Amino acid sequence: MALADNAGCAKPTEDMVFPEIVELNVGGQVYITRHSTLVSIPGSLLWEMFTQKSSRSLARDSRGRFFVDRDGFLFRYILDFMRDQELVLPEHFPERGRLQREAEYFKLPELVKSLAPKISKQNSIGDEPCQSDPEELSPSIDMARNLVAVGAALGGQAGGSAAPMVAGSSGQDLRRSGFITIGYRGSYTLGRDSQTDAKFRRVARIMVCGKTSLAKEVFGETLNESRDPDRPPERYTSRYYLKFTFLEQAFDKLADAGFHMVACNSTGTCAFAHEQTDDKIWTSYTEYVFYRE
Repeated sequence: MALADNAGCAKPTEDMVFPEIVELNVGGQVYITRHSTLVSIPGSLLWEMFTQKSSRSLARDSRGRFFVDRDGFLFRYILDFMRDQELVLPEHFPERGRLQREAEYFKLPELVKSLAPKISKQNSIGDEPCQSDPEELSPSIDMARNLVAVGAALGGQAGGSAAPMVAGSSGQDLRRSGFITIGYRGSYTLGRDSQTDAKFRRVARIMVCGKTSLAKEVFGETLNESRDPDRPPERYTSRYYLKFTFLEQAFDKLADAGFHMVACNSTGTCAFAHEQTDDKIWTSYTEYVFYRE
């Protein structure tokens, strides 16, 4: 039967032939596709991996799936391109820069070319939206740099007096105003004597709510967008979270970006850790609201 044949192919023998259906673990995300799809573009990294005479040199996870240590969420666009040799992205796709890096890694020059920003004859970005990642270059910073460039050109024509004026007003004045909310669930344990044996705050995850472009401007590469990867820059989200778990580090980043705290709220519950002891586990959810004018 077909299932028995596939099961036999999954055994790591020295002269193993790849099964027709291949399971991949890419950065923790599982993909199932045909072997013919993975070898559809000669010269690509996947073609090199899955045209070998033996699979023993390929990394595997604990369940025997082939493992690739890359961005698991962006890999779906790589796999789509392998299927159709055509680039199809959601409207206002914010990850073009990162996807271009993935395409370079997987040796897909046509995809890299399709993702490259289109520059018109006037040195302006073409009609395609979101050519640059908002976390790398926010709209407000982009506008400021354009004004600086225009001011420098005018200053060169008029004796250099206009450039300092534009440059001096492009930093603080052009930053977008808005709110960002930081939330976290924390817990700590208290013994019978509240002054002793206290296990202090444990933060599992720091969540970020607000406008996508503001969140990416403030937190950059430390922002995990895996739960909402296709959110347009001008839309709002409550599904981002940070790659670190230190509240003070998040506060520092917000302060550096000109935000200040305007409100906070917290709720908590208490439960006994063990029936035979008086140890109590306190669990709380806290939100901090920050605003930049």
